[in-house]
Amino acid sequence: MTRASATDDTRNAQRAVRPSPATGSDAYAPKEIAARVRDVGVAKATLDLPSLFALAVLAGAFIALGACFSTLAIAGFEGSYGIQRLVAGFSFSLGLILVVLAGAELFTGNNLVVMAWASRLVTTRALLRSWAWVYAGNLVGTVATAVMVFLTAPWVTHSFQVDVVAVRIALVKSQIPPLEAFFLGILANALVCLAVWLCYGARSAGDKILAILFPITAFVALGFEHSIANMYFLAMGLLLTTQPAVMAAGEWSADSLQVLSLWGALHNLVPVTLGNIVGGGGLVGGMYWFIYLRKGVRGSD
Repeated sequence: MTRASATDDTRNAQRAVRPSPATGSDAYAPKEIAARVRDVGVAKATLDLPSLFALAVLAGAFIALGACFSTLAIAGFEGSYGIQRLVAGFSFSLGLILVVLAGAELFTGNNLVVMAWASRLVTTRALLRSWAWVYAGNLVGTVATAVMVFLTAPWVTHSFQVDVVAVRIALVKSQIPPLEAFFLGILANALVCLAVWLCYGARSAGDKILAILFPITAFVALGFEHSIANMYFLAMGLLLTTQPAVMAAGEWSADSLQVLSLWGALHNLVPVTLGNIVGGGGLVGGMYWFIYLRKGVRGSD
């Protein structure tokens, strides 16, 4: 055997046992994830408005589908409270799985764009522009999905059990005190953005699904508040209060449902949204920027 052929055999053997960076099975290291989130944040903040808004509408619809699935999953549930909450969270995970794997722009996940902003790669104006349009698109997607689900009328089965659960969820959310809603929003989006963070470290679709399941199940099971999901829950609650049969099934009077209104929705959404920004942008994005990227700050706003 010649020296050249021996060298070739050695190189082939090394290639066989050493995975390439593109196909490696190990997750990205946290420092690598930070750089990836920062760079993707630049792309998100500079995306053209028609594409950004369309992707945001999709994300709203995806989250609404997860919320709808979660509502159905716990209707008539007769197990323990803890198991019921786990089932609700596990089924709700469908929403973020669709957002991440199918591709969409979700306001709460986009709070991580602060890493690009803190690195002076995105201006404050571009950051706020992205958040505003994505939030608006998410609202359109969630409300449109709620209307479509309502019009398909699957809720009338099983003695209106699903309807009653949906209205109860909306009632509870409408009555959360603002300060409590703010902190519940912080905790919720800390977990959502950690799920997104873990997805940036994943190498495969299966890895991303597993990365999503536990944080999302946890935030729903623990009763934390997610602004985009709440858009669907509150819209569905409002729609169902127009149905006398649903009101009779839940044994509600007109007075007991007065809190379910546009004002009641804002009473929840404003503090929850602010809390989401702090939880995702501050506790996750800001903290990881400080740890891994602050020494790389360059340029000016």
